[in-house]
Amino acid sequence: AILFTEKRYQKKEPVISSVHTKVKGVLEVDSSIWDPAEYTVPSPGGSSFFVVTNIVKTENQKEDICAEYPSRKTICSQDSICKKGHADTHSNGIQTGRCVKYNNTHKTCEVRAWCPVESKTTPEPAILASAENFTVLIKNTIHFAALGYTRKNILPEYNVSCKYNKVTAPRCPIFRLGDILSAAGEKFSQVAILGGIMGIEINWNCDLDPWAFSCHPQYSFRRLDDKAVDESLFPGLSFRFARHYKAQDQTERRTLIKANGIRFDIQVYGTGGQFRFLELVIFIGSYLSYFGLATVVIDFLISQYYKGCCSPNSGQRYYDEQKYKEIQGPSILTSCLDLMFVSFVDQDDIILIDKKLRRSLQETKGHKIKRGAFTSREIFRRIEDPGAIGIELLPVTTKALSKASAIPAWCQCLKCHKEKEFENQLCCRSKKGECITNSDMFKKLVLDRHTLVYILQYNDPLLNTHSIVSEKLVKCAEEQYIQWRFGSNKDILAFSKVPSCCKFEIRNAFDSNIQETLLHAKEQSASDASQTPLLKQHH
Repeated sequence: AILFTEKRYQKKEPVISSVHTKVKGVLEVDSSIWDPAEYTVPSPGGSSFFVVTNIVKTENQKEDICAEYPSRKTICSQDSICKKGHADTHSNGIQTGRCVKYNNTHKTCEVRAWCPVESKTTPEPAILASAENFTVLIKNTIHFAALGYTRKNILPEYNVSCKYNKVTAPRCPIFRLGDILSAAGEKFSQVAILGGIMGIEINWNCDLDPWAFSCHPQYSFRRLDDKAVDESLFPGLSFRFARHYKAQDQTERRTLIKANGIRFDIQVYGTGGQFRFLELVIFIGSYLSYFGLATVVIDFLISQYYKGCCSPNSGQRYYDEQKYKEIQGPSILTSCLDLMFVSFVDQDDIILIDKKLRRSLQETKGHKIKRGAFTSREIFRRIEDPGAIGIELLPVTTKALSKASAIPAWCQCLKCHKEKEFENQLCCRSKKGECITNSDMFKKLVLDRHTLVYILQYNDPLLNTHSIVSEKLVKCAEEQYIQWRFGSNKDILAFSKVPSCCKFEIRNAFDSNIQETLLHAKEQSASDASQTPLLKQHH
């Protein structure tokens, strides 16, 4: 939504502006004609104009000695109050040191100045109050440099007789001065007395896209100076100018005019926008980055680009290898499936199988992952303890059953037994060779009763060794095998599988029921052997 409402697909450019004004209107004051040359003063900046609305005229002045205009600093009662040669910042001249009569009410310090001095009283109502009917034509040309676009506020269909109205003529460039102050919430008759500063704001918000082109000025008005009337702050706006001439007696004289008026400042704002593909790409990139979607989009684009590529050296595979790190254990996606880990004594890697078995676990293909390091070092130290070396290992009597049983097709070590379930049909090897149960490490780490009791007591310090049942030893032995062959990754340990040959070897060593079965099988075999010669002799 931001992309379209804020038009973030556009390149934005600030406006460059030039303004020219023309004020029109004529009025008569005290039998004098006031035209634009009389009441307008051009501004050096060019983007403003000044209209005189009130005047204080002091005529027939000449350089002479006269009484100062009464004020708190100039009123006196005797000569000692006045200082000869003193000139105050706000005085009209230089004091002579005498206190003279100004009128029937006040006496003031005498000054050498242009006499008579100017009166401080401002006429009310304003002398040029009718100036509110004057009009001003505003010519405004704008340019968007980066977009290469120029436009004027005066349209080709411009009507020279129009006057601006917010509703009926919002694009007319001719403004009545009284309407400008009314739109700003001011009364022209009040502001005209002391003067003020008004702002004419022209706002250009241009959409330069061909499918939604819009570029027209919006006018607004407001007062820029302070309304408060405070003598210490010199309220309003005024300036003075003099018109010099020669009198009949050839003395230089002048007419001093204090002009109060309204200054109109024209302020142009705006931006232009036009579609740029780069701006669209930058916005989409920053938006996706803000919401964390950038990597998802990049992965999708790369996968689409290399969609038909299956070479081991393809860009897609290289990208995946650089980005992703292979971690041991089940993922979120595979944790809910039939997950199993297999370790073969003749392979360095662990095999991950995450699919439903349709054949023996031994023959099912899986993914290879790196083996973790075995971290239970305390057990190795216990095995190396001289006190543990002399412990007698239980005899391994698997061969009797192995000969009596048919070897499964999936067995590679010739010591596995038949299993009904696919997940139990697993050998310790991937290829034919010697069984892991024949190794010294298997016998010391997995079948050593002293080691297993040590581990059980490590986990349960108060465990009575005489109360340890065979099921605990079998379970502990299987856990020892799993940690030995699969490492210390807890996620892997929970799904690890023990080969059939190792399971039977463990149960053969610690399960009392199996040992009784083996003992019975031995006795039966010995009995059969002793009866065979007698039968032969009888025959």
